[in-house]
Amino acid sequence: MAEYGQNFNQTNDGSQNYEHYNSDGTKKKNKGEKKNRFGLKFVTAIIVLAAVIVLGNSLVVTKQNQFRLIRQFGRVQRIVTEAGLSFKVPFIESVDTIPKELLLYDLPASDVITSDKKTMIVDSYVLWHVTDPLKFAQTLSCSVSNAEGRIDAIVYNAMKNTISNMKQDEVIRSRDGKMTITVSEEESDVTNNDLVLSEETEREQVVEITSLTEEIMAQINHVENQYGIEIVVVDVKKLDLPDDNKQAVYTRMISERENIAAQYTAEGKSEAQMIENTTDKEVSIMLSNAEAEAEATVAEGEAEYMRILSAAYADPEKMDFYSFVRALDAVKASISGGDKTIILSDDSPIAQIFNGQY
Repeated sequence: MAEYGQNFNQTNDGSQNYEHYNSDGTKKKNKGEKKNRFGLKFVTAIIVLAAVIVLGNSLVVTKQNQFRLIRQFGRVQRIVTEAGLSFKVPFIESVDTIPKELLLYDLPASDVITSDKKTMIVDSYVLWHVTDPLKFAQTLSCSVSNAEGRIDAIVYNAMKNTISNMKQDEVIRSRDGKMTITVSEEESDVTNNDLVLSEETEREQVVEITSLTEEIMAQINHVENQYGIEIVVVDVKKLDLPDDNKQAVYTRMISERENIAAQYTAEGKSEAQMIENTTDKEVSIMLSNAEAEAEATVAEGEAEYMRILSAAYADPEKMDFYSFVRALDAVKASISGGDKTIILSDDSPIAQIFNGQY
């Protein structure tokens, strides 16, 4: 059992004070002193907590992908655009956050009607970002959902106006901004007969045209000035037809392609027939010219033959020789079969030629 002592002290004001000591001689603490020290620690903790709260409410942490708007009683005082730490007046100024990065908004698929009264389903998306935080806060209340609602209406109207001025095949062709066409080239050559023959060759050529995206973007350039945002890209993910008339459109497209193929076939046959007729005519002309030249050559040969023959008969010495040769030819022509004997009378012209009496 611990032992303790008690001392009696007289204070200056006449009051009595008792001091209690432990058995080891240390002064024993009273209850009032304990309460005072506990109260001091509690106040210190309250002050530190309040300081932490005030400091935390004074710091503004801005990330790389954020704009921070500092408001005082609802009015924008300043805009923090750079990443880092900044300060504000605690409990008086408030902070709004606006995204700074590029945002994606996927528009719901919608129906549009082309100029030839064809319905198409367009599924598209938009890439956008905030360029003017103050105007964005004033017009759209710093709300991304409000901005997407405005973008939806603006892009849909621009898309509807663009497609309503185009035919369905034009919309399909302008999907990627390029169109492949077939062009004809004519090559000419000159033959030996001075006949000009033309040959057409076909080749594919890619032509750049205004894309559907460019047509839509040309109608929405006012968004930045009005709402403080910029629409970077509007792109069409899918162009489709409604399910109720898709099969009918496919059937019509097949019929149109078959008609085009039939037209090309008919034109090809007609051109082939024209080429064949032209070739036959040219061949007939060439054969006629060749026959005429042959007849002229034969006539010239016969004329030369007659000239030589007449010259031969004009000379008396040669005339007897040719008469004798012709008589031999006549005898040779009259001998047939295996019998080589011929009997001539004295008054026969051939016998007279052989006898020298002609």
